[in-house]
Amino acid sequence: MATPATGTAGNGSAPGRGGRLPRSARRKQLMAAAQEVFVAHGYHAAAMDEIADRAGVSKPVLYQHFPGKLELYLALLDKHTTELVDGLRAAMAVTTDNRERVHNAVVAYFDFVDGTNADVQGAFRLVFETDLRNDPQVRERLASVSRLCMQAVADTIAADTGLPRDQVEILSVAVTGTSEVAARWWLENKGVLAKADAIRLIEGLVWRGISNFPLVGGDDAR
Repeated sequence: MATPATGTAGNGSAPGRGGRLPRSARRKQLMAAAQEVFVAHGYHAAAMDEIADRAGVSKPVLYQHFPGKLELYLALLDKHTTELVDGLRAAMAVTTDNRERVHNAVVAYFDFVDGTNADVQGAFRLVFETDLRNDPQVRERLASVSRLCMQAVADTIAADTGLPRDQVEILSVAVTGTSEVAARWWLENKGVLAKADAIRLIEGLVWRGISNFPLVGGDDAR
């Protein structure tokens, strides 16, 4: 008697083919399997057959939830861009101490790239290193997440410094861009620096720049 095929997406094994799951749980399972495949192969080389096999389901089950590969990719992109933006907003809102805000913003990027608390690793590659950047729907989402991350930092800088909006926005792009690129470099060279040391260095660099701008009604950005 044949043994039912099982998938391995996420942290646990998926049910065999034909196993019933609530719709939300099945969707989560399929997205976890798809993320593993997209991260490993990129969008263009990923195959729906492999995603279904990895999830332990038939292709018809996969297509019941996602009509095509692009829709599945966009669902993952929406999920992870929302996580990044929400994490950065929370980092800025949790304290009124500006040095802590800088620290938290840098940590938000390092945690996102490192996959801290994630069931499946590599989400940042779908956002920052996608091979589907020329697709209009993907390009729109990437532009949106960049804008929203910039705004999360810009709103705080604007409130504290009173600088004109165009100046605030380019400063915010510098903060988010530096944090993103540094976090990605650290991950690719993980043995070189401990995560905490890398965060401390980038935080110090960003803070030395931001703290030179005077607070509204104060002497500096502290």
